[in-house]
Amino acid sequence: MSNYDLIIIGSGPAGRAAAIQAGKLKRKVLVIDRKDRLGGVSVHTGTIPSKTLRETVLNLSGWRERSFYGRSYRVKDKIGAEDLKARLHMTLGHEVDVLEHQFNRNHVDTLYGLARFADEHTVEVDTEAGDVTRLTAKRFLISTGTKTFRPDTVPFNGTTIVDSDEFLELARIPRSLIVVGAGVIGVEYATMFSALDVRVTLIEPRDTFLDFIDKTLIQDFTHQIRENGVDLRLGSAIEKIEDAGDYVEVSLANGRHVRAEMLLFAAGRLGATSKLNLAAAGLETDHRGRLDVDRKSYQTRKPHIYAAGDVIGHPSLASTSVQQGRVAACHALETPTLAESPWFPYGIYSVPEISTCGMSEEEMQERGIPYEVGVARFRETSRGHIMGLEHGMLKMLFSLKTRRVLGVQIVGEGATELIHIAQAVLNLKGTVDYFVQNTFNYPTLAEAYKIAGLDAFNRMPIPEEYKIKREAPPRD
Repeated sequence: MSNYDLIIIGSGPAGRAAAIQAGKLKRKVLVIDRKDRLGGVSVHTGTIPSKTLRETVLNLSGWRERSFYGRSYRVKDKIGAEDLKARLHMTLGHEVDVLEHQFNRNHVDTLYGLARFADEHTVEVDTEAGDVTRLTAKRFLISTGTKTFRPDTVPFNGTTIVDSDEFLELARIPRSLIVVGAGVIGVEYATMFSALDVRVTLIEPRDTFLDFIDKTLIQDFTHQIRENGVDLRLGSAIEKIEDAGDYVEVSLANGRHVRAEMLLFAAGRLGATSKLNLAAAGLETDHRGRLDVDRKSYQTRKPHIYAAGDVIGHPSLASTSVQQGRVAACHALETPTLAESPWFPYGIYSVPEISTCGMSEEEMQERGIPYEVGVARFRETSRGHIMGLEHGMLKMLFSLKTRRVLGVQIVGEGATELIHIAQAVLNLKGTVDYFVQNTFNYPTLAEAYKIAGLDAFNRMPIPEEYKIKREAPPRD
């Protein structure tokens, strides 16, 4: 029985970051993963595969050039499933290779198998060889991520009715696709397959979707995806999903029916904790399998057991999971570290991209903060003309009291890259004056910050120090 300073269950972004941090602190650390390759959901079925697939779709379809060469323009005339998966497998191979190298360089031990708690300080691991290995540690980090939600009412068959994990193994590109669930995953896959000219119907039982995004942005995004061919059905509760052999049929509560060659069910995910035997460690989860933690240290109710990443719920991003894993490892190993910044970017890799940082206009209104808005359209920039962008916008929100930027929302090409300018200014407590005073490379899409900044600046009260002081005329 080996004793470790830290045992990490799961090798996704949180587990990976925690392990490398512990290794750099020269502690004895072990990572246990149920699969035979490192990387977790993020590398194998989540973040990296879906973003690689998106890039492949946009490149092979010639999507970015169609405004110049017409909607019929293609880089490759006949795009098959193997074309999409070729780049995917190469990318995943590189990701795993880099991760294995990082673990070796930082002396991180690894063990493949299914882990479960035997007691508060012991885990048992069922390995592929059929052995059961018992391990003890002073501290534990649970970073098992999430798994797909598969309700019994959906007749999954692995070919025409699939979840988001199975979707990556599609044998062919369907001519029509139904996506159930307009969350981040559903929206990303629906819009990227629409870019392949697949007839996509996106069904969401609620009347709204992506509610954490500024409503102005969602309105612009909704207009774009409908223009791109996505049939968005909001407020459409599902009564029945039927596997009819050659097609899938969905019956809606409003009496309508939708048919397609394939259905992707992407309505929610559950914490992957059911096999951990958490009761033996004195822990319990919520109804979706997620663990509750202190958001500064990532400690569970058991001080020596930590949890980080998607398994603790919102915001469930690979980027924030990396930060959480690092902070958790430092706290567990009693090493001081910098606190996380209050504002982080949120990226949705749909077509077009969406990215936000800070507050939305709705949040500003709820808090009663007097504000001004600055907006820039990508088509107003020279770089936008060069790229042939017909859509895309950047919106900034400023406090009228302090002039500080409090929120930025972007929809369009490069949104997930552009947002980092906003993130820096937000966390450094910058004001609208920053965007007016500073020069941006020309021509770039980042110049939209200057345009939006000036848009708001010209409507905001002029600070006293900028007002021209005029002497009163002499009296006769």
